[in-house]
Amino acid sequence: MGRAQQRRIVSIWFPRLASDRVLRLRASGAAAEGPFVVTLKQANAERLYCLNPAAARQGLEPGMTYADARAFCPELESCPADPAGDARFLRVLRRWATRYCPWVGLEGDDGLVLDITGAAHLFGGEAMLLVDMRRRLSRAGLSARIGLGDTRGAAWALARHGEGCASPGAPLEALAGLPVAALRLDETTVTALQRLGLRTIGALDAAARAPLARRFGPGLMLRLDQALSRQPEEITPQAEPPHYGVRMTLPEPIGLEADVMAGAARLLDRLCARLAAREAGARALCLTLRRVDQGAQHVELRLARPLRDPERILPLLARGAGEIDAGFGIDQLRLEATQVAPLPARQLSHVSTGQADRLDDLISRIGTRVGLEQIRRVLPADSHIPERAYTVAVAAYSEPGGGWASPRARPLSLFPPEPVPGTGPRPPRRFRWRRLSLEVLRATGPERIAPEWWLSDESWRSGVRDYWRVETRQGRRLWLFHTPQAPGWFVEGEFP
Repeated sequence: MGRAQQRRIVSIWFPRLASDRVLRLRASGAAAEGPFVVTLKQANAERLYCLNPAAARQGLEPGMTYADARAFCPELESCPADPAGDARFLRVLRRWATRYCPWVGLEGDDGLVLDITGAAHLFGGEAMLLVDMRRRLSRAGLSARIGLGDTRGAAWALARHGEGCASPGAPLEALAGLPVAALRLDETTVTALQRLGLRTIGALDAAARAPLARRFGPGLMLRLDQALSRQPEEITPQAEPPHYGVRMTLPEPIGLEADVMAGAARLLDRLCARLAAREAGARALCLTLRRVDQGAQHVELRLARPLRDPERILPLLARGAGEIDAGFGIDQLRLEATQVAPLPARQLSHVSTGQADRLDDLISRIGTRVGLEQIRRVLPADSHIPERAYTVAVAAYSEPGGGWASPRARPLSLFPPEPVPGTGPRPPRRFRWRRLSLEVLRATGPERIAPEWWLSDESWRSGVRDYWRVETRQGRRLWLFHTPQAPGWFVEGEFP
């Protein structure tokens, strides 16, 4: 039997993933020539999270406060960090890297690991494969450092501390001069090893193992052996996301709406069973109807809540199916869940949820005509300022909120403050408002509301307000406030 093929691992590190991603999205590449940073709020301070080369040449470093960075570099441009966007972009790069080999995994938040064993000859050898990687990444505007070795640890060390290649079967020759931090150790262990005079991997490998294992535990020796091919380390490729799509090819073309809906019902049963197996629900569906002339009709449906109930989804598809043009007939139907959200199984109980389900279905039906984003609901907000005590959210992407927590009643109608004549801390007995002469019958108050100092609101910078609930003899029930620091009376709302 022949000898097993030597494993070869590639590690790709993107040291400027966040800034490169943002600069790629900008319309003009001119911004990449000047200093640019991505900032992240940490410990109540905006700190530098990622820098482009121009910013690094100015002496800026990650972790520096943004205020200090602007003092060093007044022309500095910045953008807030988006870790979720960076993670999505890294997954896109992982899919791109499968062009070199099928075994590609994520390496932390800013790297990839590839098992190219048996695949390098397809690109003319390892050297040509690495050249092709660097050329394509550079053309895409991405800074990357690449390491190649027999193990994952060796490739990681070379990518982040040497950017080179280790010859097959001789990892120590390439790693001996690298610092011990290249073994993926924590900072405490690295500092302790440096104090013992063990600053490089070569010096650590030459030292006695037993005393080091007793002092630092087995983890140190494991990392060393993994890097030097003495201990195996597996690479787990990231699984491809599940595909939620089903199709049906018909032996004879159809054209009636009833036949289309019957086919859609069968596809829905299969699709919902696949969603249920992964405890997911569809937020958006696309039904594609292929005609015999190779044309296609699309019926799109967006749902207010994740669903996997065929009986509830099918009636919502009926409106779009009734508007299709079958032409000379439809010979294939394809149904795909284009947007999916988690939908875990729920415990059945005697409490009915039919009312909430009917409301969601109503929002979905109206949303197919006017758009889900046009249907909004008012939610309570945590603020004692009347104008800030509510938020407006898209109903399809929010849950109904609880009641407003307010010690006093609030008017149903609010409007910008309108001045009325009056003096003194109590409401005037008579005043004119909107060309009406009003006489106060009863006044309840005051309720003092102070501005929120952490928010900059021009209308509240004048100071506190004393609110009164005023009932007039003419039947109007108004909400007035008085400003003690600059005496004046204003009407801001009206009770029903």
